[in-house]
Amino acid sequence: MATAPLKVSPETDRLVSEVSHYFGRTKKDLVDAAVREYVENHRDEIAAAVRASLARLDGTLPSIVSEITGFSRDELEELGGFDDGGHRQPPGMTPSVAGARA
Repeated sequence: MATAPLKVSPETDRLVSEVSHYFGRTKKDLVDAAVREYVENHRDEIAAAVRASLARLDGTLPSIVSEITGFSRDELEELGGFDDGGHRQPPGMTPSVAGARA
């Protein structure tokens, strides 16, 4: 199975190293087991967060960008917004001008 690097704080790395040593397990195995246990213990919360995220999506590009970035629609508008077709507006252009160019 392929592995991927995981960045943790130095304090977490120290804890993982100590526990893996005392349990006689690799750090990789310990982190794998810990994440799986966490997910299992928080399954309902995770499912609720996924449902909430899907409910915020309305099929438009702005809703997708908002959900991915965490920026509100107002914040996206402050950063330049989108034209009426959901396309990114060039800086300094109003929605009507940007829409006419699309």
